[in-house]
Amino acid sequence: MRNYTQTGTTIYGIAITGLGLVHFFYPGFRPVFLPMPPQEKFTVLPLLFGLLLVNIGVGIIFIKEKKIIAEFLGIILLSFLLLGHLPNRLTNQPEILAYWTDTIKLFALIGGAFLIAGTTDNQQGIPTPKFAKIIGPIGLYMFCIMLVLFGTDHYLYFDFVRSLVPKWIPFTSFWTYGTGIALFGSGILIAINVWRTQVSLLLAIMLLLWLVLLHLPAWFAGPDKDAVNIVSSLECFAFSGIAMICSQYNVSKKT
Repeated sequence: MRNYTQTGTTIYGIAITGLGLVHFFYPGFRPVFLPMPPQEKFTVLPLLFGLLLVNIGVGIIFIKEKKIIAEFLGIILLSFLLLGHLPNRLTNQPEILAYWTDTIKLFALIGGAFLIAGTTDNQQGIPTPKFAKIIGPIGLYMFCIMLVLFGTDHYLYFDFVRSLVPKWIPFTSFWTYGTGIALFGSGILIAINVWRTQVSLLLAIMLLLWLVLLHLPAWFAGPDKDAVNIVSSLECFAFSGIAMICSQYNVSKKT
């Protein structure tokens, strides 16, 4: 079997690097990391955070022993989730799933970091520590939760999701329902380890198609206010990498 884990890890690292670089071109923290209104001036903390992400992303791409780097990234992002997103979401209309979009994306990015921490060193025959054995499956399930919730979004917010389908693609309702089923079903099947390899790879292909057909054209179409489209493109790219890692991950595997 091809080493989809390595490919997915590299893709994830590139996406994290890109998300870090965005902080040098647009002022303030990106909403996926911290729920703050857009800023007009560059400040020190977002720039330092961007630099940190760039260094971590490059490390994930090039350093062989990625476990510590991935664990560190997961912990950093988890702190943003617990101290930034959750207090904000739980006090501002928490019953509306659409408002949780950035929180859920960050949740999945954390899952990707934990998944890498739980799989990478196994590629080199290094015994997996107990902590990594725990956070690896947790990371996989975190990613699956995002898939299920975003699949649900396709039905709760059908008209909005359908409006995202390019007008030149026919049968927009079919694709809206179909991709919702694909996301929801992928999350369930990957989580319970049923056809995990096949489903994960098909999911990765679907996400890469979305990147090419939806996100990148929106980014190149015109001014990208507050980096919304470039961040969405990088997030989609990261999720496709996580899907590839899932394709070779077995939560019951003994090392």
